[in-house]
Order: sequence, then C-alpha cells, then structure tokens
Amino acid sequence: MTFTTPEAATPASEPTISGVRATARITATGRGGTTTLTALDGDGPFELRRLRPRGSEARVTIVGAMSAPLGGDRLRIEATAEHGAALHVTSTTATLALKGATTEPATYDVDLTAEEGAQLHWLPKPLISAAGSDLQQTFTVDLAPTARLVLREEQILGRAGEPPGHVATRLTVRRGGRTLLDQQAEYGRGAVGWDGPAVLAHHRSTGQLLIVDPAFEDTPPAPLLLTDTPLLTDTPDPSQAVLAPLAGPAALVTAVAQDGLRLRRLLDRAYGAAFGHQG
Repeated sequence: MTFTTPEAATPASEPTISGVRATARITATGRGGTTTLTALDGDGPFELRRLRPRGSEARVTIVGAMSAPLGGDRLRIEATAEHGAALHVTSTTATLALKGATTEPATYDVDLTAEEGAQLHWLPKPLISAAGSDLQQTFTVDLAPTARLVLREEQILGRAGEPPGHVATRLTVRRGGRTLLDQQAEYGRGAVGWDGPAVLAHHRSTGQLLIVDPAFEDTPPAPLLLTDTPLLTDTPDPSQAVLAPLAGPAALVTAVAQDGLRLRRLLDRAYGAAFGHQG
C-alpha cells in the first residue's frame, strides 16, 4: 500500500491592505456658557490643534501630518458639537489628493453632528484634485432642530498647468431626523460631462456653502446671483455663485470660478448676503 503525504496546508493569503486607515475625533461640550473640547484625538495624517477660543466658541485646526489622501487611503473625521456647544473647525493648508501606489480610490469621510442649541462651523481649506488622483469624499451631517450649521466645501480641479484627477463627493444633511439635503457631484477624469457647458465649462474651481439656521424660518434669505467679473477682457465667462433658500430652514450657495481666490471671495460675499449684509 502506498501512502501519499499531502503537502502542508498553505493558509489562504490575506488581502493586501494598501494605504492609510485613520480616524480623527473632535467633541465639544457646552458648559456654563462656554465650550470645552472634551475629545481631540488625531490619527494618521490628522493632527488636531486647539486654537484660542473666540467668545464661547471652541476652535480647532486640522494640520496635515503627512501626504494624504493617496490612492487606497481610508480617512475619516468625526466632529460633534454637543448640547449648547459652539465649535469652529478649519485647516492650516489645503487637502491635496494625490495618486498612490495602488489604483484603488481614496476615501475621505466627514461625519458632523450638532445637538440641541449647538452651532458647528466646518470651514476647512480647499481640496485640490491633483493629476492621477482618485478620491471619493462624503459629508454626513446630523442636526437637531435648534442647531446651527455653516459648512463650506471647495474643490480645485488640478494644480497649475495640470489636468485634474477624479473626485466624487456626496453631501447628506438630516435635520431632526429628516433629510434636508442629499446631493452628489463628480468631476475630472472619467466623469461624464463635467467640463461641458451644463456643469463647469472652463471653470476649474467649484464649491458650496450650506447655512442651516432656525432664524431662516421667519426671515429666509432671498435668492441671489453673485458675479465676480474678471479684469482681463479676454478671460471667459465670469465666476458666479447662486444663493438659494431651502426648506429646512437653510440656504445653499453654489459657485464656480476660474481659481480658488475668486471662489472664496464669492462664497464669503454670499455668506454676508444670507444674513442681509453683503460685502
């Protein structure tokens, strides 16, 4: 009788995990008319720094500790303004999406929560979509009925002299458990029609500003078209922004511009116009 010795079992190879996995968390708690940062946990490329408070508002800036997001990265930031808290979050530099060592897209998820009587300002620097990059970004926002929100997102499609990568973004906002806004957009390599006349045309900077404020229930902002006319006569159509009131109560500003400077200028003007003092 012949016995055949089986080969040693080879364990199934585990899938290769490429890219960085990181989650950062910010929690602001209202106490006696002031706001205290009760959680400030940076991770991976996110270094979180406290800034000097402004009145009752706690302020945090996000510092990029490493190049990210790259292809394959899975990044997430969670920010919560608890009952009665006021939280302002910004960043020191623009977020630069770059091509990684893998063809997998990077993901960057932002999860924001504002409880009763809280206010949350999410105002980071722009996202720059560099050539060859592929990024999927989501914003998920949950607001109590008495909470206030100011959220700005800006995309710069390509660095100077280069084509953009690919970026897909989705914004979902719920207020009191009901959907206030749910929209998505896609730009750059592989996106259909993004540079056509119905979307961005020749513009390479786009962004939006969402303001949710219970005061808008009584006095909603009026619809408004804002224009930033170029100084050079041979420059194509001017940069423009549209302020539109939403049921909610809220206002949404959508802007397209030739560059990030004009984009920010339009969004700032629209913010002032929403509260009746256009600059």
